[in-house]
Amino acid sequence: MPEGKIIKALSGFYYVKDENGELIQCRGRGVFRKNKVTPLVGDYVVFQAENDTDGYILEVLERKNELVRPPIANVDQAILVFSAIKPDFSPLLLDRFLVLVESNDIEPIICISKTDLISKDAVQEIENFARSYREIGYRVLLTSTKEREGLDQLLPLLDNQISVFAGQSGVGKSSLLNTLRPDLDLETNEISMSLGRGKHTTRHVELIEVAGGLVADTPGFSSLEFLTIEAEELSYCFPEIYKVGANCKFRGCTHISEPKCAVRQGVEDGRIEQFRYDHYVSFYEEIKERKPRY
Repeated sequence: MPEGKIIKALSGFYYVKDENGELIQCRGRGVFRKNKVTPLVGDYVVFQAENDTDGYILEVLERKNELVRPPIANVDQAILVFSAIKPDFSPLLLDRFLVLVESNDIEPIICISKTDLISKDAVQEIENFARSYREIGYRVLLTSTKEREGLDQLLPLLDNQISVFAGQSGVGKSSLLNTLRPDLDLETNEISMSLGRGKHTTRHVELIEVAGGLVADTPGFSSLEFLTIEAEELSYCFPEIYKVGANCKFRGCTHISEPKCAVRQGVEDGRIEQFRYDHYVSFYEEIKERKPRY
C-alpha cells in the first residue's frame, strides 16, 4: 500500500502527498472514529487510491509528537514570532510559548519581528533580551519584513523541516511568510488599536512549501494553559534551570524554598536571569494550583 503525508485537512477531506509528489484527496475510514484516532496534518499515513485523485486513509503511522491547538503532528520546529512593538515584546508570554514547545519535544526558534519600528533605546533592550536567550542556547533572529532583515538567516533553517509559525495575533506571522514566499498572498490584518491585538486571519491548517521545507501557517496556540505539564517536569522546559539544578543538594528540589538550592544561587550570581527564574516560579505555582482533570 502507498504511503504519504497529510499536508491539508478541510471539511472532512485529507489531502495526502504521495512519494511521487502527487496530491490525493482522501477520506478517513470509519475505523478511525471507532478507535478514536483523528488523522492530523503532518501525519504519515498508509492510503488506498481509488483513482489518480481520490482515495481512503487506511492507517496513521506512529507520531513523534502532536499539538492539539493547532491540530498538527510530527512538528520539527516552532518559529515563535514575537514583535518588538505593536504589540510590545513580552518575555513572559515568550517563556510560556517556550515551555509549551519544549514540553512537546519541538525545537524552538525565536523570531523577534518589526525591529524597524522601534526607537534606538528600545533596540538596546531587545538586543539584551536576544543575548539572554542566546546564552541559554536558543536560536534568536531579529527580523524586519520591511527591511528584509534576518530573512537570509531564517530561510536555511526551514529546509527539510516541518515548522509551525506561532505567536500572538498581530505580530506579523503572515507578513513574514508572504515575504518569504510572495506568491502566497496570505491575508494580514492590522492591529486593533483599542485591544492591542490582531484578528486571526488563518482558518485551517495547511502545510505549505517554503524554502525546501513545509510550514504550517496557524493561528498559534489558542490555548496557552499548562494542561499536560506537571510541576515536577517544569524545570526540563527551562534548559538553564535544569542544567544548574543538577547541583542542588536535595534530589527533586523544586528550586522554590529548599536549602542549598543551586538554582537560587545561580540567580544570585547571575548565571540564571532573574526574569526567567521569576517566570519559572510563576508557572510552577500556576501548575500546582491547577484543578485536577478527570
